[in-house]
Amino acid sequence: MTLNKRALFQLFKYAVYTLLAMNIYWFFVEEHAAVKTQFANGLGLFDVIEAYVATIDTAAWVILLLMFELETFVLDDEQFTRPVTWSLHGLRFICYAFIVYACYGYFATLFTQLDITTLANVSNLCQLADGQWSYATTLDEYSVISAINCTELSTANSFLRFGETYSVVDAGGYKDILVLALVDVINAVVWIVVVLVLEMDVRLQEKDKLEGRILTISTVLKYILYSILLLAAVYWGFKGDFVDFWDAFLWLVAFFFIELNVIEWRHEEAEEKAALAT
Repeated sequence: MTLNKRALFQLFKYAVYTLLAMNIYWFFVEEHAAVKTQFANGLGLFDVIEAYVATIDTAAWVILLLMFELETFVLDDEQFTRPVTWSLHGLRFICYAFIVYACYGYFATLFTQLDITTLANVSNLCQLADGQWSYATTLDEYSVISAINCTELSTANSFLRFGETYSVVDAGGYKDILVLALVDVINAVVWIVVVLVLEMDVRLQEKDKLEGRILTISTVLKYILYSILLLAAVYWGFKGDFVDFWDAFLWLVAFFFIELNVIEWRHEEAEEKAALAT
């Protein structure tokens, strides 16, 4: 019975990992649909990170997650040969580089939202119903303005234009978009801190030093960080962005599994010490 429960737990864990991998595709679809509106003059090489920041970020995190799973659960101590160790560390370094790069992309997206001007001589959204203009329904999501939907999108009498693009939003919508962009930045930064703390836990556990005050500080810090991430997920849920909410929720569950791996690893080390002492 115990084996069956453990097998079911592992099945559930890897199902979560699979769903996270699938989110790479969903983010790509969402961001690719927004590219034509955000980069009407063409997508340059240095615009890729801003255009596909969530896709790149998620892909790097999925690979990093699998590296942590290998190191904290799948591989036994005797399997950590020099080539395996260097391979794991090398892949993680590459993932960290992309994650930091993606974090820059979130900052770039936030700064893009700050580049706005009031659209002159437009007091009704239906004036822009020529098939060229789009309305920003939320962050990175746009609807082409038409005579059919113009009154449904907004009844405001003034609008803000994003940079030189043919996309607009009213004041209320802009406030929501700006907050969403800011939450993205906070979420990205906090996740980097989380993974650095977890990296420290793994390194200390390898040296059998994850105990005492260091363990307490690590635990308290992660409670604070995970609480911030949970608040971000709840905010996305209330704002109706299901993909972001679902992704954030799955990541919290996935790293809960990694935390359990580290706890189990620590318990096994303690049991081995006790056995040797007797």
